Amino acid sequence: MKLTTDKIIVSGPCSAESRDQLLTTAEQLAAVGVTVFRAGLWKPRTRPGCFEGVGADGIEWMTEVRTRYGMRIATELNSVRNTELLLKAGVDIAWIGARTATNPFDVQDIADALRGCHIDVYVKNPVAPDSALWLGALERLERANIKGRIVAIHRGFCAWEKDIFRNNPIWSIPLWLKAQRPDLPVVCDPSHIAGQAKLVPHVARMALALGLDGLFVESHCNPSAALSDAAQQLTPEEFGQMMQDLKLTL
Repeated sequence: MKLTTDKIIVSGPCSAESRDQLLTTAEQLAAVGVTVFRAGLWKPRTRPGCFEGVGADGIEWMTEVRTRYGMRIATELNSVRNTELLLKAGVDIAWIGARTATNPFDVQDIADALRGCHIDVYVKNPVAPDSALWLGALERLERANIKGRIVAIHRGFCAWEKDIFRNNPIWSIPLWLKAQRPDLPVVCDPSHIAGQAKLVPHVARMALALGLDGLFVESHCNPSAALSDAAQQLTPEEFGQMMQDLKLTL
C-alpha cells in the first residue's frame, strides 16, 4: 500500500525505546504506506524520574530503519549540543519541540548550528498560545539559510482548564499563521492535541478540513507498553485505518 496524498504525513513512536520496538513499528508503518518515520531520542519531560529517551544510542536504530524500509527519519532536536550528532548521521528531519520553541535564545542557537545545512526543520508551536513567538521561531530558522524545508507543527496549547483534549487546539492560531505565510506548510500533531488515541482521528479530520497541510502522528507497535505518551499513540494498523478513512491511501 502507498500513500496517495500530497499532504505531509509523518508517523512513528513518541520515543525510541529499543531497536526491536523501532524496527517493528517501522515495518508495520511501511506496510500501510508511511515514508517518513519519527521517534524522539531525547525526551524533555515535565518532571524528573520519567523516561527521558535513549539518547545517541538510538541514532543507529534510526539509520537502520532508513536502510531497511527506505524511510526518511525524523527526531527532535531540543538542544544545540545534539546538532552535530544528527547531522553526522544524516537525519532527514529535525523537529523543535514546544518547550524549546518557547525560548528564542534556544531557537537562535539551533538556527546558528544548522546554518547552511541540508536538513528539513519542523517547528512545533510554543506551549503558550503566542502566535508571534511561533512565527518568530520559524523566521529565525529561515534566516539561517537552511537548505531544507521549514514546516510548522500545530500541537495545541497548554491550558489551565482541560476539556476533552490534552491540549487546546485554538484553531485560529494555525489559521492565522497560514494567512500570514501561505508559502509555509502547517501540519497538525493530532496526538498531542487529543491526548487519547480514540480522539486522534477526530482531530486529524478537523485539521484537514480546516486546510492544514498534513499530519504528524504518534504510532507504536504496542502502545500500552510505551514508555511515554502511551494513551495517545495509535497502533500502525489503527493509523492505516485512519488514513483510509481520511481517504489518504489506496
